[in-house]
Amino acid sequence: MTRESIPDIPDVSDETFWDTRYGENDRVWSGNPNTVLVREVTALEPGSALDLGCGEGADAIWLARRGWRVTATDISQVALDRGARHAAEAGVGDRIDWRRHDLATSFPAGTFDLVSAHFLYFRGDTSREEVLRAAASATAPGGVLLIAGHAGYPSWEQNPDPTVHFPKPDEVLDSLQLPDGQWEVLLSEEHERTQLAPDGRPTTRTDNAVKVRRVGADH
Repeated sequence: MTRESIPDIPDVSDETFWDTRYGENDRVWSGNPNTVLVREVTALEPGSALDLGCGEGADAIWLARRGWRVTATDISQVALDRGARHAAEAGVGDRIDWRRHDLATSFPAGTFDLVSAHFLYFRGDTSREEVLRAAASATAPGGVLLIAGHAGYPSWEQNPDPTVHFPKPDEVLDSLQLPDGQWEVLLSEEHERTQLAPDGRPTTRTDNAVKVRRVGADH
């Protein structure tokens, strides 16, 4: 979820906020998988995958179509139910396990060959860094952790909050606190992509991506 799309609404729980957000429209996101996921995962051998903040399930469905067994998590049951319907329509419903998690308080058990966290941001005091460290811990030896985030506000954002910090790739890497000798950095970059503005006009957006492989188990 994009940071700029998450206003701070007091006295509303995160679950209620997102259920309301998804309930307002039949589809909130494009239905297409994230471009970084496609670019960085296509060449990987399918195995088990964890999709954090799966929303309406486009990434999870793309992974399942390529042979992955996917655990897809989101705080919104409305989004999860919608994703499950889309997966059934795509013929991959049996390859995806949809689980509701508020990552501020619970995290899926087990380890995975791929852990994907695309545009995972939070309202309130939830620490994104702590959730991403949990994601690293959930990456199996030999597995890949892929993180994508925004490098700044989009051009159409009005009155952006100047106090919001969009971490750079090296800051994301540092925040993971990866043990020396146990991880290989495969990608740490900023990149541009085309995104449609609310009025349908194509604009250029700058994002960042971090991809690391776990090469050894914890001591």
